[in-house]
Amino acid sequence: MNLLHTGRRGSASAVKLLVSALLGLALALGIGSSAGVAAAAGHGDKAPVSAVHSRLAFHDAMRKLWEDHVTWTRLAIVTFADGSGGFSATAGRLLQNQVDIGDAIKPFYGDAAGKQLTALLHDHITIAVELLQAAKAGDAGAFASAKTRWYANANQIADFLAAANPKAWPDDLMRADMKTHLDQTLAEASDELDGQYAASVSDYEAIHAHILMMADTLSSGIIAAFPTSFR
Repeated sequence: MNLLHTGRRGSASAVKLLVSALLGLALALGIGSSAGVAAAAGHGDKAPVSAVHSRLAFHDAMRKLWEDHVTWTRLAIVTFADGSGGFSATAGRLLQNQVDIGDAIKPFYGDAAGKQLTALLHDHITIAVELLQAAKAGDAGAFASAKTRWYANANQIADFLAAANPKAWPDDLMRADMKTHLDQTLAEASDELDGQYAASVSDYEAIHAHILMMADTLSSGIIAAFPTSFR
């Protein structure tokens, strides 16, 4: 537990509030667990793509979605660390981003694939909350369990993307990118909660640069897979 450990500002009750808020918002948004999603990407019928999109506009839109992902994650970390009353609204916006990312692939890979991606990303967030809860409680066993499941979920997201577009998104690349994203986010949360604010800002700069690279990989992969849908 060298990244998120006990002795930080806040209390166990605050963490319980964090967990309740995120899970409650997830239910309100109608986001389910990935376990209930049947079809993996690439194993069902793809949606017919009739609209023609601008390559540049699509590239920029994908960047915004993933910038939102890391920006609202950071704001959730900061508002939680500060005990801000704005946390619930921030968490709600973060959860909505997972829906938005899933919706972005529906025109190309179908509704079921979009819903599955949203569900996997939902788990990405809620398991991270479990990590915070275990760290605050000083429960090394629960922390280790949550961390294992968090990284396994990252591999599920990577595998999902690789199944959808194996040529552009090979599994080893997607797994490496997702691991980097998790490693960076753990460092950011640890530094922010420890009051190492300059380090936390530096962490976010690295996260931002990396997620833009990932977004570009995703948009270029879709454009390559559906060339007649772009101009």
